[in-house]
Amino acid sequence: MQRLVDHALAVTKESVKAVTYESVNNVVRIINGVSALLLALLPGKANMLEGIQGWELRPTFRGPRLPRWMEHGVSSFNQYIHELSVDSDTSPDYSSEEEDNDRYEYPPSPASHTSRASEPFNRVQMDWFHYILLWILLPFKLLLAIPLRLFQLFYYAVLKALHIPSNHRPSRLHAHKRMLSLKDQIIHRATDRRRGVVEDVHLAIEMCIEAVFDFFHKAAHLLLSPSEAFVALLRLFSSHGSGIGLDHDHFKDAAISTATVSGDDPAPTERNTNFPQSLNTDARTCQDVITELGYPYEAIHVITSDGYIILLERIPRRDSRKAVFLQHGVLDSSMGWVSNGVVGSPAFAAYDQGYDVYLGNFRGLVSREHINKNISSRQYWRYSINEHGTEDVPAMIEKIHEVKSAELKISKPDSEEEIDDDQPYKLCAISHSLGGAAMIMYVVTQRIQEKPHRLSRLILLSPAGFHDDSNIVFSTVEFMLVLMAPVLSLFVPAFYIPTRFFRMLVHKLARDLHNLPAVGGLVQTLMGYVVGGDSSNWVGVLGLPHYNMNDMPGVALRVALHLAQIKRTKRFRMFDYGASTNIEVYGSPEPLDLAECYGIIDIPIDLVAGQKDKVIRPTMVRRHYKLMKSAGVNVSYNEFEYAHLDFTFSHREELLSYVMSRLLLVDPNHKHQQNQKVHARSKKKEQVAAASNE
Repeated sequence: MQRLVDHALAVTKESVKAVTYESVNNVVRIINGVSALLLALLPGKANMLEGIQGWELRPTFRGPRLPRWMEHGVSSFNQYIHELSVDSDTSPDYSSEEEDNDRYEYPPSPASHTSRASEPFNRVQMDWFHYILLWILLPFKLLLAIPLRLFQLFYYAVLKALHIPSNHRPSRLHAHKRMLSLKDQIIHRATDRRRGVVEDVHLAIEMCIEAVFDFFHKAAHLLLSPSEAFVALLRLFSSHGSGIGLDHDHFKDAAISTATVSGDDPAPTERNTNFPQSLNTDARTCQDVITELGYPYEAIHVITSDGYIILLERIPRRDSRKAVFLQHGVLDSSMGWVSNGVVGSPAFAAYDQGYDVYLGNFRGLVSREHINKNISSRQYWRYSINEHGTEDVPAMIEKIHEVKSAELKISKPDSEEEIDDDQPYKLCAISHSLGGAAMIMYVVTQRIQEKPHRLSRLILLSPAGFHDDSNIVFSTVEFMLVLMAPVLSLFVPAFYIPTRFFRMLVHKLARDLHNLPAVGGLVQTLMGYVVGGDSSNWVGVLGLPHYNMNDMPGVALRVALHLAQIKRTKRFRMFDYGASTNIEVYGSPEPLDLAECYGIIDIPIDLVAGQKDKVIRPTMVRRHYKLMKSAGVNVSYNEFEYAHLDFTFSHREELLSYVMSRLLLVDPNHKHQQNQKVHARSKKKEQVAAASNE
């Protein structure tokens, strides 16, 4: 009787799971279908979806997805449904593998971008027929699942009764298990393991069903076995509360006992779930990405003169005479320079060419790293682009100079000319967007103050600085910021997501947008409209690990206001504090116009613009070029058919080739060779003088 009850509960539980899973999946299909319809009606959708790797307009479910904590104790019916959904050749809706979903975040090579074939866009109309058909066939699908399950139980029972060893049974199931196990071992450390909200709903349903049926399972055992119930009660009262503590530990470990109906494993299996880890958010850092790919890593904490602690990250070549400094833009971090894997990332490309690579990070993280541990949010975010160019960049470059000079002197102590040389290495900088504006500000202000800027070349990818050629959305934001800045500064010191819960929610929604391509495509299209038609992969960027629940880049109100001032005045100027404060800071009622000082720039500058860039249009980059050219700066200009984020977040071989070709124009041994010649001549003169004296 007890065995019959166990089987009945197990079958009922798996049936409830199947119904609830299908209900959730059908709701998701409707949402994805409505998004596909809206996407089909919106103009410009083809351009918005261009470059999104292998996206289809159908949701990519995993059948009833098995939670991580169930991998080693899954009941046979769930396992059967999962394998049926994965192996079926007749259900293209369920034909997704986990590495396909995770591949976008960190493609290891350009092959990742071309290995997946995308469905034609003209299948949008077929999706509606497909969804309606699924609803019609749903009852038949559920009815067929039960006979199939019973046949499987009967088949395995016969095999067991005939004493057929497991290795003589059909090997497809075991081969599939081995493949999944091997796949997990290979990609677990190097791919994103997070779940989206939809997958969390599946997990919550699984846990609730397991908990409810576990209660009924134990209750049935106690009712059908009075002796066991009596022993349990006796143990409870005789232990004077120790049993309660045991139960507490049991639930603390979240062990869920589940009866199975498999003939192979009739005993209940214990499944341990760690609830904090079950959130499955990707909190990897730039260090994790670099070390996972086999590169060396070093973290250097830099303190600015105004007390901010910023992280300078390094892929070290300690004996190299050539170094490169990469600086990100707004709402980004050093992660952008390594996000495309070994082949597609500028940082790894420079390291492979023998450069000592430094990855800069601006101030502006939610964690608010400062020497004053009790600094308020209002005080921390009280900075503009001025501080990026006159505090952050100088602090990081001086630290690079300190480190490189010390290492080269230690590595070659006998080279007297290196000790006498003030800078025994060549440092180039590559910057994107706001980082480009900050680097120009740094070079100009250092030259005005007659301080060394340590740079040999500057490569600016779609640099900020001029923004008057922009769309109506940016113009509206600029007008509102300038108008409401006095009021906003009292309540909104910065634009960021303040709590871990909402950061986690954004992180998980980004995963759902990737798993539901029609919804993701709709969001992508709307984002493209907001930024004037820029076709960057905005949805994909949200999936990068530096947008996680633990930390996330933010934008200070003053930085946004500074950009609005630049757009309104149509001049690349430093922050306008007001006439009285400007006199104290700049010595004049007007802020310093950086473009008027281009003539003092003494290093080559390479400007790169994107023809599809609608955030910083090519006309604005060309304005930098014309002003620098007229001021006598050694400047070059080039355009690529890119959008704004393509310069860092997309694999572009031609861009990497161009950037590396500009870096290689700087010969790190040129001055060293001159010093050697001078030193050799002086030695020869000394020898001649000594011979003549003799």
